[in-house]
Amino acid sequence: MKAKLTDKIATFFIVVFSLLIVAVLVGLIAFILVRGLSHINWHFLTSVPQTIRAGGGIGPQLFNSLFLLVLTLIITIPLGLGAGIYMAEYAKPGKITGTIRLVVEVLSSFPSIVVGLFGLLLIVNTFGFGFSLFSGALVLTIFNLPLMVRITEQAFRSVPKEQKEAGLALGLSKWKIISSVLFPVALPSIVTGTVLAAGRVFGEAAALLFTAGMSTPRLDFTNWNPLSPTSPINPFRPAETLAVHIWKINSEGLAPDAAQIAAGASAVLVILVLLFNLFARWIGGVLYKAMTASKRMG
Repeated sequence: MKAKLTDKIATFFIVVFSLLIVAVLVGLIAFILVRGLSHINWHFLTSVPQTIRAGGGIGPQLFNSLFLLVLTLIITIPLGLGAGIYMAEYAKPGKITGTIRLVVEVLSSFPSIVVGLFGLLLIVNTFGFGFSLFSGALVLTIFNLPLMVRITEQAFRSVPKEQKEAGLALGLSKWKIISSVLFPVALPSIVTGTVLAAGRVFGEAAALLFTAGMSTPRLDFTNWNPLSPTSPINPFRPAETLAVHIWKINSEGLAPDAAQIAAGASAVLVILVLLFNLFARWIGGVLYKAMTASKRMG
């Protein structure tokens, strides 16, 4: 009797706390969307911002955020996959492995402002990359690497040992087992984790203030020369992202409709993050079903 009562009380509090968290999240998202959706239109999404006049948009900032996402993934995915595979399949228990795991955990808990200052001193000034998309991508890689390494390691460790043993019984090399047996099974989890980690790129602002910069040159979308300073795909130009633009408008915006621009940009940012999370769940489910179907056919 006492055990049943305890179970009911615990269940009640768990449900209440869960509903409270959901309510806070839904309320926050609804508040941002209600304030900002009315300001979103095609002109707002494609036009350049205005400094002191009304009617500006977020076109360059939106493009910068998407381009920065691509650059960050190009750097993060190979490094994260390599480190995760090493930790799961090659690293032996010991001090070196423990130190690597400790470093990964410490990196995941670093404040973004500290990482931004580190990027300013080392990447921007010492290495001479200046305020650029490339500098911002390197800093964001520091944020995403711990998550990418953990996801890859856990995905490989979750593959049944029988599949690895079957590959060894067939005389396959270790790398052949990793690339042909383990990786296809772990791929759905890796892709889902990668997309979720990518969502952080949109919301990061503090670190990018010191690396990517707070301004964007006048971009010529007809010029696709990556070495041109006005080219949108030049990775070494300064770039103000959407999150940085929101902070800048709220702190020093002089345009008469600065509050409306910030509200609209915030709504766009929330929608992008939501779409990325939904996309991660969808693509993970599709890959999982595909892998399940291929196993049954095999």
